[in-house]
Amino acid sequence: MSQPSGSPSPEVRQKASSRIARRGFILGGLGILTLAAVGSARWFNVSAQVAGGDLSVTEALRAAEAREITLVDIRRPDEWAATGIGKGAVPIDMRRGDFIDALLAQTDGKTDTPVALICARGVRSAYLSAQLQAAGFSKIIDVPEGMLGSGAGPGWLKAGLPVVQP
Repeated sequence: MSQPSGSPSPEVRQKASSRIARRGFILGGLGILTLAAVGSARWFNVSAQVAGGDLSVTEALRAAEAREITLVDIRRPDEWAATGIGKGAVPIDMRRGDFIDALLAQTDGKTDTPVALICARGVRSAYLSAQLQAAGFSKIIDVPEGMLGSGAGPGWLKAGLPVVQP
């Protein structure tokens, strides 16, 4: 077990090294699972809620049809093609270099017109809401359910709301 010098034998060192490696593997795996869970929760916007200044998808449809808001679907064209665009929404890809100009064209150049943003799960719309407010838009509204649903609700599609094809 131990050599005359008082140091552990090679077999003891090998066993200890194996135990440490197993523990490291297990802890590493748990770390990866934790990161995956956090990433999934963010992707599906699990913690989203409809807050005071936000709209549910049914409220967004009603307000867009009544022309009380300009509802903007900020997703990508391939997403519009896959699911359709919510009835009453204007599709403007948020990645466009001239996004603000395209939005201003929809609001007749006004930055105080109520604009509601919808994306897939409410992550991009929340991000863009903050950017637009910083750019001077004063009435930006988030639709945190999105088209596919999030922690805020089932989303436009599962709620059975009408869509139009791009």
